[in-house]
Amino acid sequence: MTSLLDFLRGSQGDGRFVPPSKLTGRLTLAAAAAMSFLAVFALVLTMAAHRQAALWGQTLAGTATVRIASPHEPEQVQAALVILETTTGVNAARILSEDEHAALLAPWLGPDLPLQDLPLPSLIEVELSPDGIDTLGLNLRLQAEVPSATFDDHSRWRAPLIDAAKRMRNLGWAALGLTFATLAVMVALSTQSALASNKQEIDVLHLVGAEDRFIARAFVWRFTGRAVAGALLGTGLGIIATLLLPNDPAAGSFLTALPPNGLGWLVPFLVVPLVAAVAYLATRVTVMRLLKETTL
Repeated sequence: MTSLLDFLRGSQGDGRFVPPSKLTGRLTLAAAAAMSFLAVFALVLTMAAHRQAALWGQTLAGTATVRIASPHEPEQVQAALVILETTTGVNAARILSEDEHAALLAPWLGPDLPLQDLPLPSLIEVELSPDGIDTLGLNLRLQAEVPSATFDDHSRWRAPLIDAAKRMRNLGWAALGLTFATLAVMVALSTQSALASNKQEIDVLHLVGAEDRFIARAFVWRFTGRAVAGALLGTGLGIIATLLLPNDPAAGSFLTALPPNGLGWLVPFLVVPLVAAVAYLATRVTVMRLLKETTL
């Protein structure tokens, strides 16, 4: 903590003791820009997966379906409706129309589907209350009075979807961690290269009484500054690229809901301070380790 405060209180003038190195400087800036660009997308992916998991869970948890296998039997449909209307926890129940049947089957069988020629089951859409229902009791009543009816609370569909969204979220966090780890390695390698190419200057500084902390601060200032400049560039490009992504949540597709919404747009801006912290730690640890090895 003290070292960080010393760095923040320092001035850019400390860097004048470090001879300029265009190669390592450009490498650090380019690495920070590229990793920041990828970090923005990793954060966007993570937030989108989190939103999608919550959406799928809320949407499917509040609905259910009753399927009556015997087609064209309005008596059984009405009997099932009566049972549903008298079941605690059912807010509403309605029969799906032919147009709604066609819309459900269109992605698989095409839009011009002759429903009248197909023995399609009757479907009843059920809206559930947040308190839930007695699924076992409802199934027993349906089996007794409407043997061809089947109650489906979508649990077998909901669990895999939510699990897939959670896996995508974990993948986003893993990608973010890998991105920053790669940045730390590249900054450390650039710092090591700069130290090796300036060994004579460092030896002179040691001879005139300069401490390792003084020399390290000069390198830390220079490489952290370049990393921050790269992070600003990469984060800006990442946000612009995110704005160009399709954003139509009503379409129901995961890929059309990637851009953040509301305060979520503030999250990508956290990439810059995170890159600064990673570059600071990577540079300081590398410099102090190599300086101690040099003075031994």
